[in-house]
Amino acid sequence: MTDFTHINQQGRAKMVDITDKEITSRTAIARSSIFVTKEIYTKIEDKTIGKGGDVLSVAQVAGIMAAKQTSTIIPMCHPLPLSGVNIQFSWQQESEKYELIIKVEAKTKGSTGVEMEALTAASATALTVYDMCKAVDKGMIIGQTYLIEKTGGKSGTYRREN
Repeated sequence: MTDFTHINQQGRAKMVDITDKEITSRTAIARSSIFVTKEIYTKIEDKTIGKGGDVLSVAQVAGIMAAKQTSTIIPMCHPLPLSGVNIQFSWQQESEKYELIIKVEAKTKGSTGVEMEALTAASATALTVYDMCKAVDKGMIIGQTYLIEKTGGKSGTYRREN
């Protein structure tokens, strides 16, 4: 009926059967970002946001927690035993625009990939930065969220070209 793996023969949702898939080491790297004002950038760097001080530490923990809960919020995701989640931050500045780049690497050894966990972590991290800084300025913009790379499994390695 369709090429989508999460749709059954009746056109309804299903969880993909991974029973016969090989257990391999799998990684996924995802990216998101959030654009903030100079004032927010300064407060984040100086750890002077009133709602909790160290915005990036709180956002990092939120991202890791989100990765661990992916299967509870994305209906067809399998629960995975994550072996690692690492979130890194960097800043890009262009005139008065400040972009916080969020890069997440998730790892597991299992029968299905960790792309959704990495993407969920990147999204939750950006949302947490927004939540912690919205009292200063609600005009922040969460940037594109996308998969950079994934390894392992039957489909092999994927690397985004751009």
